[in-house]
Amino acid sequence: MKTPLAFVLPICCLFAACSGDKHSAGDGSGLTAVAVKTQAATSQPHIATEEVVGTVRSKLRAAIEAKVSGRVLEYTAVPGQMVKAGDLLATLDAREVQARVDQAKAVLDQARRDFARQEKLIVTNATTRQEFDAAEARVKVGEAAVSEAETMMSYARVTAPFDGVVTRKLADVGDLAMPGKPLLEIEAPTDLRFEADLPEALLGSVKPGAKMKVKVASVADPLEAVVSEIAPVADAVSRTFQVKLDLPAAGGLRTGQFGRVSVPVAEVMRLLVPQSAVMKRGQMELVFVVRDGKAALRLVKTGKTLNGQVEILSGLEEGEQVVTSDPATLADGQPVRTEP
Repeated sequence: MKTPLAFVLPICCLFAACSGDKHSAGDGSGLTAVAVKTQAATSQPHIATEEVVGTVRSKLRAAIEAKVSGRVLEYTAVPGQMVKAGDLLATLDAREVQARVDQAKAVLDQARRDFARQEKLIVTNATTRQEFDAAEARVKVGEAAVSEAETMMSYARVTAPFDGVVTRKLADVGDLAMPGKPLLEIEAPTDLRFEADLPEALLGSVKPGAKMKVKVASVADPLEAVVSEIAPVADAVSRTFQVKLDLPAAGGLRTGQFGRVSVPVAEVMRLLVPQSAVMKRGQMELVFVVRDGKAALRLVKTGKTLNGQVEILSGLEEGEQVVTSDPATLADGQPVRTEP
């Protein structure tokens, strides 16, 4: 199979340019030996990962509903507002419940007057013990009815269940509020986690308590998250399992943000060299290898960059010495002497 001319010409030109002239290319004729630092290309174990997309969520969030029916009279909180537990969020028009309160109080008032008369009559034996006990029981029943009605009336004031921020308003003034119909959504913005749907093939690599890296665009460095929950059953439609990871506190992190979690899948060996050894010339990547006291230019293909080192996919073998100090100043075939 013939090599394409379009590929051969750039390589030839590059090697000639690096060597200075066509007579000295590859043999180092007329070039001065220079001192260089080298390092062996080494294979190192590395955990291969697969990225899965997900969303930043609050651990503590709630849809606030009314416990009684009534028209919304007023909103005292708006989306984006920070609230404390017990703060008033909305007020409902609950006239029917107020009528029950008034009725219960009237019944209780009558029961207390009846009981007061029975107390006077029992002293003179003008009433029976049975009638006295019945009057006392009616007072207790009336007190319970008032307490129940007042509790229901208190539900006309919708309050925050915990410290947080109002994220959504789901009804307007004048809308009918009722149990089961959310009025607001609130969540705690400081306690966040990352939620992702993992395919079944990756689920075996995830265990509760495991630490994984999560990347969010607004945060410069990857976050170390801890797996806190794994769904025991798969989603019937997507056939994925939801996994939740607790996130550390970080500036710029907000609920609803898009992110990616790196799920470990296997341990692989990678051939690595220092990042300073790799040179780029247009679309090509090159390194200098020291052989027989000379610098030999080598075309390589790189992969990922890992902690200041570059993965070499092809072009090098393990153990070969690559030049790490100013390789761009060398010419192909130039004599070199290695320094410790």
